[in-house]
Amino acid sequence: MSMIGKMASVATALMALACATEAQTFSHDISGDAVPWSEPLTSGDTSDLTFILHSDLTGGERPGIFELAARQMALLRPEFVISVGDLIEGGGDRDALIAEWESFDARAALIGAPYVFVGGNHDLSSKAERAVWAERYGQPYFHFRIKDVLFLVLDTEDMSAERRETLAAQRAKAVEIYKTDGPEAFAETPYANSLERVTGAISKEQGDYFVDVVASNQDARHTFVITHKPAWEAEETEFHRIEEALSDMPYTVFNGHEHFYEYRMRFGRDYIQLATTSGEQFPKKGLSEDHVMLISVRGDEVEMVNLMLEGIRDRMAEYPGAATTPCFAVAKC
Repeated sequence: MSMIGKMASVATALMALACATEAQTFSHDISGDAVPWSEPLTSGDTSDLTFILHSDLTGGERPGIFELAARQMALLRPEFVISVGDLIEGGGDRDALIAEWESFDARAALIGAPYVFVGGNHDLSSKAERAVWAERYGQPYFHFRIKDVLFLVLDTEDMSAERRETLAAQRAKAVEIYKTDGPEAFAETPYANSLERVTGAISKEQGDYFVDVVASNQDARHTFVITHKPAWEAEETEFHRIEEALSDMPYTVFNGHEHFYEYRMRFGRDYIQLATTSGEQFPKKGLSEDHVMLISVRGDEVEMVNLMLEGIRDRMAEYPGAATTPCFAVAKC
């Protein structure tokens, strides 16, 4: 090969490497010190992407389960971990909320991988909860892109201040009724029967944001939409605008909130509702067990595997760090 030919080959290789590196960049539009991840996500040296998605801790967190789940997730060595929200119980004053977040952060650190924070109604319902979230993690809805895979993280508690105040008062009463009289009495409360309790709320501003994000990322290999509540079940919602924007793209939607597993197809895409990762379980509603999802993207192919915590053991066939055998499914214990 001539010197010119060798130089051309080297230049081509360098351009390919540069393109590959650019494609694997972790990108977002968040500015400021408060960010919704424990550390920046790293791109690595391959286009393959593997991450873990876990479900609700709260309400009704069962002690000790999430700490164990964190150690189990560490065994799987994901590139990062993300959730569908409800990470703290919430409902307290500023000091109580900060203490809950400090506790959660310490337990999530056991995973040993970058952690992406997603808010649910227990995390973002009240004015105080949203203020603490903003101080620690910034904007409650956001997007990021890594290895040409797009993530849209929604805030389904995005409503007017007046409506928030009304719902907060209803929710406080409903929670007390739940504690004293149980779930059946809770189901009869105004809060339990409000539209926002079931499908949440998404502002037009948030809808505009995600429509613009989707328009700017039409070349994404795949898009994962993370929403705590099943927003698409509302008759009128900004979520439908986001779905329309995504209509020509491959995407998957995940939600939590209900504490039982449900799979459905909508517009030819997977819509998956996770069960629990230490939250209270409701086996009468469906599959309600502790689990995580291991998700991988290779090329344009996406694989999603449900891993029940009951089946994740270390090389000694033990649950890492557990002194006794835990209960991962209350219906079986």
